[in-house]
Amino acid sequence: MAMIFLGGSRDIFELPAPAIERIGSIVAAEHGVLIGDAPGADAEMQSLLAGYNYEHVGVFHAAAEPRNNLGDWAAYRIPPPNGAKGFAVQAEKDREMARRADFGLMVWDGASPGTCLNVLRLAAIGSPCVVYDTLRSKMATVHTIADWRAMLHHAGPDVRREVEARMTADEIRALPA
Repeated sequence: MAMIFLGGSRDIFELPAPAIERIGSIVAAEHGVLIGDAPGADAEMQSLLAGYNYEHVGVFHAAAEPRNNLGDWAAYRIPPPNGAKGFAVQAEKDREMARRADFGLMVWDGASPGTCLNVLRLAAIGSPCVVYDTLRSKMATVHTIADWRAMLHHAGPDVRREVEARMTADEIRALPA
């Protein structure tokens, strides 16, 4: 059973049809799903999986309890580093899901630095990630860091700066010069 990291932007409250179809294929193939507990794309994907009564799901969260666990699945707490604030509170659980994943499916709004970084984390370890870009209504598979750079090229300079600001030293080292 392959493990699929599902995720996306917190500002997405309706999944595009191609993402819904991919999730249906994941369920039909009985792959394992790793998913976060955030509102937005995570919760929408959880709702879809719960509607299928799908059981092979693990919900990753940073707080004492998940913000969303719509299928009452197994929950895995990945505590944030001491003193973490803002985006850094959730980043460690995202890194853990990427480490455990064989593949990814991300729904990106062209602006979310967290979603963009999750695609990078998967590419850095050689796990392909299907990305549906809602801003451009396009789907592509990111296999490599070069593919990820091409994806990021379509984002504005503010998004690129925000992504760079959130990168760890290890994530920066994963990028070829």
